Amino acid sequence: MSALFSEGTLKNLTLKNRIVMAPMCMYSSDDDGMVKEFHRVHYGSRAIGGVGLILLEATAVEKRGRISAEDLGIWSDDNITPLKELVDMIHEFGGKAGIQLGHAGRKCGVESEEIIGPSGIPFSDDYQTPTEMTKETIKEVTEAFSNAAYRSEKAGFDTIEIHGAHGYLINQFLSPLSNQRQDEYGGSIENRSRFLKEVLQGINRHWPEDKPVILRVSAEDYRKEGNHWEDLGKIINSVKNEGIDLINVSSGGTVQAKVRPYPGYQLQFAEKIRAYTKLPVMAGGLVTTADMAEEALQNERADYIFLGRELLRNPHWPLEAAKALREEIPAPNQYERAYR
Repeated sequence: MSALFSEGTLKNLTLKNRIVMAPMCMYSSDDDGMVKEFHRVHYGSRAIGGVGLILLEATAVEKRGRISAEDLGIWSDDNITPLKELVDMIHEFGGKAGIQLGHAGRKCGVESEEIIGPSGIPFSDDYQTPTEMTKETIKEVTEAFSNAAYRSEKAGFDTIEIHGAHGYLINQFLSPLSNQRQDEYGGSIENRSRFLKEVLQGINRHWPEDKPVILRVSAEDYRKEGNHWEDLGKIINSVKNEGIDLINVSSGGTVQAKVRPYPGYQLQFAEKIRAYTKLPVMAGGLVTTADMAEEALQNERADYIFLGRELLRNPHWPLEAAKALREEIPAPNQYERAYR
């Protein structure tokens, strides 16, 4: 059997293959952060297409944590039921469901909201200058993550992913480019990791021990003065005992920087972090072919493969990948004639 279509196990979660749909913002919700019909069609079609684990887009743990006014939300108990219906539908079509818990911090684009961050440094001239978070504000946000984990469990999610990448709030604390605090939350790697550690501890109060937690990181800031994969390796090692089961390795987004992507350009970071932390990793970055995904798994550069844009273009990519790797996997009954 190919590695791509082998089962994967994370605590009590068994995945039918190693294909993961990466979280991608759809900007299709409303001011209450509610699931819409688009989300049901969008995620349901990828479940029908054979994706093993579907990670929902960044879902805000509080209203001021939204990237846009159209982000999904999980700051209210009202969000639970529609999210549960979405999870149940993904399960019905053979997939597993995860939710990415996020907070935009200084990259919040909702003008009516208070913009906060570890330091009073705007992302760019197009963004508002954030208010530097006090210790009281830090506590409020860690509690919001904790409550979001409680709601995620009530909604029936199989796993949660903590969004510590792409220049959003947790990433802002981790990077020296956006965190210039002089207290115990800034300076050294240990201090810059403190907010993430407290978020993890808050999540652990409500998230079941037997369900996995994923952490998404940006392994490269693409600036000399910023974080590089070695720094993220040290950060992960300093917090991994707080209950991290899988690292989703991405890059960029902390500051504006020129990035020249190419097929598989982030696999190198995942491979290095996997070796450094001894944790399983999820890797991707313009992975488009079954052979590319299979190579990364066979050569133990990664344990799972995430796809983003390729799954936007082709919801049935797993079925076509199986054919390319000469794997026999069942197509949905309704589509079987297309795969004979």
